[in-house]
Amino acid sequence: MEWQVWLGIAAIVIATAALVVACVVWSQQAWMRKRQAAGPVRVTHVQTVPTTPRRIAVVANPSKAGVDELEAKVKEFCADNDLEEPRWYETTIEDPGVGQARQAVEDGADIVLAAGGDGTVRAVAEALVGTRTPMGLVPMGTGNLLARNLDISVTSLDDALDVLVTGRTRAIDVGWLRVAQFAEGDDGDTSAEHLFLVIAGLGFDAAMVADTDADLKKRVGWVAYFVAGLSHLHGRRMRARIWLDDAPPAETRLRSLLVGNCGLLPGGIILLPDAVVDDGVLDVAAIDTRGGMVGWAQLFGEVVMQNFGVRNDLPEKLGRIDHAKARRVRVRVTGSEQAQVDGEPLGRAVELETWVQPASLHVRTP
Repeated sequence: MEWQVWLGIAAIVIATAALVVACVVWSQQAWMRKRQAAGPVRVTHVQTVPTTPRRIAVVANPSKAGVDELEAKVKEFCADNDLEEPRWYETTIEDPGVGQARQAVEDGADIVLAAGGDGTVRAVAEALVGTRTPMGLVPMGTGNLLARNLDISVTSLDDALDVLVTGRTRAIDVGWLRVAQFAEGDDGDTSAEHLFLVIAGLGFDAAMVADTDADLKKRVGWVAYFVAGLSHLHGRRMRARIWLDDAPPAETRLRSLLVGNCGLLPGGIILLPDAVVDDGVLDVAAIDTRGGMVGWAQLFGEVVMQNFGVRNDLPEKLGRIDHAKARRVRVRVTGSEQAQVDGEPLGRAVELETWVQPASLHVRTP
């Protein structure tokens, strides 16, 4: 009868997994419906640009599949919409898009289109922060985090391009992170300020990003991050001291500290349900689990249920997420932990600080 027992266990596991996936999908749809019912998100500032921009510049990552086809498609799109022929700039290993975007602005672009993954989007955004030139998005990466949070299609190139002429220009916040102290032996630059548009993190999430296999990511997409995370499920909890704005520091133990500008991740996971891209503050999530796999299971349940607007604030839980808001966050850990911004590993940090730059980036959105 042993095989029957194992068959029954397998059936339960598969059924539970299917239920969880269904809940995540349903909750994402419910979240989207709630956003649509609430009407447009508040726009802090609307830039004065032509209703139909005349000059479009494209900053493209040539390593992404489909870039050659994209160039022809953008030229066709501009011709069909009576726009000037687009200017084309390609990123390099030495410059992932900052210099190219700045050159596009100098060349008179009405919109600079970031065509690539999250790294390309961050680089173009860094060049455009504080300017009056909006950024457009053609998602071509694994996560496409900002596009997902701004309701820009990650599956239809035609729909993404249409936003350039039919959409509106929104001013959104950006986050910045600086590692004040790296782990001993890490030669990171403590003066470097790293822009993030979605989520920066310290701990489990960053370790998962740092260990993701690049070849596997190309084959299976964002699922590769979860595969990498399996090896860290039984890792130690970090000891952290956290400062939020001018409040006294809090001492805690946790798995991850996330600081976000918006909260929708691939797979329909809404990690920061209260985050708004133009509210002038950052959302903070302190994530912790105890009790091995039981704690992780409870934590995943917390993520799913908070997407329904249900939060369990009972203090004695094996898996929990505590939320806060702040304009500036500083954290110091015992030892060191991996850090990341929008899926880019930064190395092992002992102390870091983040802050928000409100309404500083103009983006073309639906």
